[in-house]
Amino acid sequence: MPSTDVTTLIRTELPRLAGSLRKVGELILEDPAAVTRCSAAELGRRTGTSQATVTRFCRAVGLDSYQHLLIALAQERGRGEVSDWGTAEIGPDISPDDSLERVVKVVGTADLRAVQQTLDRIDLDAVERAAQAMARARRIDVYGVGGSGAVAQETETRLFRIGCSVRGWTEVHAAATSAALLTPADVAIGISHSGATRETTEPFETAKERGATTIALTADPRSPLARAADIRLISSTSETSFPTGIIGARHSVLVLIDCLYVRVAQLSYQRASASLALTDHIAGQHAAKPRRSR
Repeated sequence: MPSTDVTTLIRTELPRLAGSLRKVGELILEDPAAVTRCSAAELGRRTGTSQATVTRFCRAVGLDSYQHLLIALAQERGRGEVSDWGTAEIGPDISPDDSLERVVKVVGTADLRAVQQTLDRIDLDAVERAAQAMARARRIDVYGVGGSGAVAQETETRLFRIGCSVRGWTEVHAAATSAALLTPADVAIGISHSGATRETTEPFETAKERGATTIALTADPRSPLARAADIRLISSTSETSFPTGIIGARHSVLVLIDCLYVRVAQLSYQRASASLALTDHIAGQHAAKPRRSR
């Protein structure tokens, strides 16, 4: 786990925690910088729990120790202070009275941070295996609903243009029908930020049962979608008090889609080049013509 992802990791794991463990996680996310100056015993007192609870929390989210948590938080803070993609003084909260300038800075910083965190944690081997499977696939199904449905359609648009036999499915019955017809020569891609959306996980699991190579794009590596996948690509997000995390999540997933798209084009270069050559003229033919001056 990259050190820059520790708060993202905690935010992802928080819904699975309850009681005293959840209190510890919430306080860490509320003020990560302050936590770096606390001992485990002091953090336990601040959360009304105990040093043992703090230690259990660290293990529950996949960290070896409290010392590991402190190091990861300090590294994340240091990276944020020197990074080109975000400024430490811009916090995540947006109030109704904030200026448009601040809104733009907070939203832009959240989006850029989500993209950078995704690139920091990207598994190159997983991307390569996914692209290899997609390049040789007889057919590619892409499942997603809601915001992820828009990404599924975008994935279809990109891959279709380089000659892939691909379809983005955003309706559960159609997705389930298509999944039932897949074979081991096919690929199924499931897109879900939470990794727990039934309309996505159900056809995805059917595709796996049919022998298709399954690729999950999700922010939660322990989600049902991730567990059902042969290949997992993990995205990130950066939360604000307004629901801009959804925007950040979409941008970070699209970065992964772009990486797959370019790599698939490389791996099927002749097919991709021929397809692009046959379609390059279409957008130009449908461009609006300037009016002649009278």
